[in-house]
Amino acid sequence: MIVKNTYGTSIQYSPKAFGYVPTREFVGSSLLRKKQQPKEKRKKTDSKTDKGNSGLPKQRSLSPRSKQKIKRKVVCFSRCYDKMSFVTLTFLNKVDDVQAVKMLKKFLDNAKKRLDDFQYIWVAERQAKNDEFKGNVHFHIITNKYWKIDKWWDYWIDLQLKNGIKPRDKNFKPSSAFDVKRLNSKNIKAIGTYVTKYVTKNKATFRCQVWNCSKAVSLINTDFYTSHEFLENFERLNAIRGVFKVKDKLGETLITVKNMDLNRQTLHLYRRLDERNKAIIEKYITNKNAK
Repeated sequence: MIVKNTYGTSIQYSPKAFGYVPTREFVGSSLLRKKQQPKEKRKKTDSKTDKGNSGLPKQRSLSPRSKQKIKRKVVCFSRCYDKMSFVTLTFLNKVDDVQAVKMLKKFLDNAKKRLDDFQYIWVAERQAKNDEFKGNVHFHIITNKYWKIDKWWDYWIDLQLKNGIKPRDKNFKPSSAFDVKRLNSKNIKAIGTYVTKYVTKNKATFRCQVWNCSKAVSLINTDFYTSHEFLENFERLNAIRGVFKVKDKLGETLITVKNMDLNRQTLHLYRRLDERNKAIIEKYITNKNAK
C-alpha cells in the first residue's frame, strides 16, 4: 500500500488499483509542473478562452482542487517561518476586478523591494457586509512579515488615490482598508481556521486572477509519500480522528482517507516535509541574492 500524506490527512491506496507508483517522495512543488508553451503560442491558442463573448475577461472561481491546494500551501508555508500575518486590503470606492488586481500587484511589488525575503499567498474575495460597495473585490494575504501598520496603511491609501480610486468623501480614510492580524505559525489549527474561513468557503466568481503566491511558496512541497508504517505512528498515539473509505461496485476498498490530530505529539512526524521546504526556500533566497 502507498500512503500520500499532508498535514492532517493521509490517503492510502493500492498501486494495483490505480496503476500509479510514485517516483518521488515529495510532491506539490511548481518544479514538478509540465512546461507550458511559450507565451506567444499561448496567446494565439488561448485567445478565445481568455475573454467571453462580451469582450470582458472570462469569469474565474476557485475550484475544489484549488482550494485544497491553497490550504496545503498555506499550512506548509507557515511551518517555514516564525512570524506570520494575515492582511486584508480593501478599496476606498467601487473598483472593477481587473483594476483591483493591478493595484494588488503594485502593492506586492513595492513590498518585495522594501522587505527582505517577503513571501506570500493571496486570495480574492467579494465583500458581503459593505452595503455601499457590495460585491466589491478585496484581497486576503498571508505573509511571513509583520507590518508597520501606519506606514503601509498610508501607502495603500495613496496608491489607490494615485491610480484614480477616490473616496466619495475626500477625507474618508478607513482604518479597515489595511487590516493586519498576527498569526502564531506554531498554532497550525489557527492557520487552518483562517484558510477555511476565507478560502474554502469562497464561491464567488471574478474577472481576474483569483489567487497567487510568491515564487518561493510555489516551490515548496505540500505532500510526501510513505509506506503504511507512517500511519502506525498515529495509531500508537491514538491520533486518528476520522476514517473515510471509497469502495468500488464490488465493495472493495479503493482508497482510505484518514484525518489526523495535529498537536505536539504528532507535528514532529511531518519534520521531513518541514526540513525539505525550509531548504528549498533557503536555496531560492541564496540564488536570488547571488544574481
